[in-house]
Amino acid sequence: MKELEYPFDSSLVLSKYKRLKRTLLEDGATRIKKKVAVLGGSTTHDIIRSMELFLLNYGIEPEFYESEYGQYWQDAMFPGPELSEFKPDIVYIHTSIRNITNAPDISDTTESASAKLDSEYEHFKVMWDKLYSLYDCPIIQDNFEYPSWRLLGNRDSYDHRGMVNFVSKLNLKFAEYAENHESFYISDVNYLSSCYGLDKWADTLYWHMYKYSLCFDAIPYLGFNVANIIKSIYGKNKKSLVLDMDNTLWGGIIGDDGVEGIEIGQETNLGQVYAEFQSYVKKQKDIGVILNVASKNEEENALAGLEHPDSILKKDDFIYIKANWEPKSENIKAIAQGMNILPDSMVFIDDNPMERDIVYTQVPGVQTPDIGKPENYIKVIDHAGFFEVTNLSEDDKKRSEMYKANLQREQAQNSFADYGEYLKSLDMHAVIKPFEELYYPRISQLTNKSNQFNLTTKRYTQDDIAKAATDTNNITLYGRLEDKFGDNGIVSLLVGHKDGNALHMDLWLMSCRVLKRDMEYAMMDSLVAECKKQGICEIYGYYYPTAKNKMVENFYGLQGFEKIAEDDGNTTWKFVITDDYVNKNNAIEVENNQ
Repeated sequence: MKELEYPFDSSLVLSKYKRLKRTLLEDGATRIKKKVAVLGGSTTHDIIRSMELFLLNYGIEPEFYESEYGQYWQDAMFPGPELSEFKPDIVYIHTSIRNITNAPDISDTTESASAKLDSEYEHFKVMWDKLYSLYDCPIIQDNFEYPSWRLLGNRDSYDHRGMVNFVSKLNLKFAEYAENHESFYISDVNYLSSCYGLDKWADTLYWHMYKYSLCFDAIPYLGFNVANIIKSIYGKNKKSLVLDMDNTLWGGIIGDDGVEGIEIGQETNLGQVYAEFQSYVKKQKDIGVILNVASKNEEENALAGLEHPDSILKKDDFIYIKANWEPKSENIKAIAQGMNILPDSMVFIDDNPMERDIVYTQVPGVQTPDIGKPENYIKVIDHAGFFEVTNLSEDDKKRSEMYKANLQREQAQNSFADYGEYLKSLDMHAVIKPFEELYYPRISQLTNKSNQFNLTTKRYTQDDIAKAATDTNNITLYGRLEDKFGDNGIVSLLVGHKDGNALHMDLWLMSCRVLKRDMEYAMMDSLVAECKKQGICEIYGYYYPTAKNKMVENFYGLQGFEKIAEDDGNTTWKFVITDDYVNKNNAIEVENNQ
């Protein structure tokens, strides 16, 4: 919904809440349902309303528990039956500088100020630890905005009695806790309030009138920020930037101005702006964002622009460069198909509002932000939270290399008449083993990102994965695949729970990067072998249809399962393990625990 895409009109978000919510709920989209407990140190009602809209727009249907005013700590430490029965999937703690009770004063010594800091931090730490023990779910905690005034002037930033100094140190302690605890996330209110303008953010009128810790118009920005963390946890991030070139990656039109006439580099003010933008885009590769180009241009001119000596982005930074005179919407569809991702995983960056509108209407799901003037490109993309990082794995850092290797595989396939011979030529090796702690972050991430090749589309936090892996009643397997072109990383997962001599599949998914390479058969073979070891003789598989996973509706049938039940599209399948089971995978050499 355009009204909820950054940059949005914050006053409209809340004033039109009912209409926006109704429109979202009537759009027929399939959404995952999650319970969010909001524990507040101040009024949270409108924060929850704005979060609800942004989460619905991200494909998440939230149910909220809201603590009584100012009762965040009491609710966490001594939860009543309502919160206990609610069993949240996420806990969000909204606090502000007004909830700090051990602030330093002028009479404090260095030692007493330090003791106050430790006491304040402990007040929160004991609460976080208690929440983990009660609910074992992700926690999002606001850090603190700076004070509205500085008693000591600039000295407030470094004197042990200064509140600015105190807040900085307390925020650092919060950050250290986050670094050392999985599934704990900081909502960076300190940064948000700085961007918004601290004097406006902390307008005291709203505190004294309504007990809001921030001004009314800033509330949607906080709700949007927290919603971005939640959607990232549950795999709703975008995956790819698709970029125009002329007046987007450089100033000018290369077909008219020539390579020497475009603005990029340090020679002009505008050239510096585009160079900074290119540098920002290039850094996105480091967090796993896939870069592509869709430009109305001659391919020769497009490549010449990337070869400009001052261009920071080069040809090798992109997976697909679609530079031609076809509609950009068609090029974007082709890029999505080539990468085996859905169009709604993509963000299209173009300076031309008409081109953005065409793509928006012709390729549903692609986000087309209004990026404004070149000096605002970075701010708009960055603040929009398309690629919010809640976990950064080694596979993320290598994602661009993985997609490049996929292109090489496609090119190699074209030289073989027999597909089986092509698969053997890849020299594929897989590691298939029970979940290992080292890979919990990547395994969790994959459950939340995979939508198309996902039989049940269940989502697991890292804590959920740890529980599944250590439960002796479960069988878990991950699959890692590499070949002569490179390492694909962990690409397939399954989880099943035992019931007597039967195994019921809770999860089976695979990354679309490795479609049609027999990895699904290698996983099936390993599952059967593990079941035999544990005395399992029947496997029950379940398929729950969504708007995105139709490609696997007959997956179990291809594995040799028999369909035994169907209800409104949901299907149940049964596989009987026999002593004469013949391995289905003939192309991949597998290392496992057999």
